[in-house]
Amino acid sequence: MGTILAIDPGNTKSGYVIVEHDGEEIRRVLDAGKIENNVLLPLIAQKVYGNGYDVAIEMIAGMGMTVGQEVFDTCVWIGRFWEIALRSGGYEPKRIYRREEKLDLCGSLSAKDANIRQALVDRYAPGQPNFGKGTKKNPGFFYGFSADMWAAMAVAVTYFDKYIKWVKL
Repeated sequence: MGTILAIDPGNTKSGYVIVEHDGEEIRRVLDAGKIENNVLLPLIAQKVYGNGYDVAIEMIAGMGMTVGQEVFDTCVWIGRFWEIALRSGGYEPKRIYRREEKLDLCGSLSAKDANIRQALVDRYAPGQPNFGKGTKKNPGFFYGFSADMWAAMAVAVTYFDKYIKWVKL
């Protein structure tokens, strides 16, 4: 079994997932959340150190558009997450770009967040109610997921497909 820590970075808070795979497919979500970046830093160090986790971080791509301060602040946090993962794990994390996620999960660069979420549900929770979340009494594959956790899951799945299964994107 292998483990992937995937991060959807933000300027103050970031979404993350920790998933377990068997080399054939991601089998379960071990942890997921959206937390303050300064809380995520020690979590990365704790989870990665000595555990052999693969780390994937969504990277910002230049699209020729003017951006605001939030994007630059997010870039700083990406660098901080990268550094702590590198120091804790001893190997370099992988960058995953949004365009790779769209192509991997939906086969189209015009895919939106709703399309990506549906592709994740179709792959890991087909036929389960409430987008695969289930209920408290009967939790589904994506139990407890909200906004940025879906984005982090897209990072994890794209990393898995690209670097574990070696699917050409």
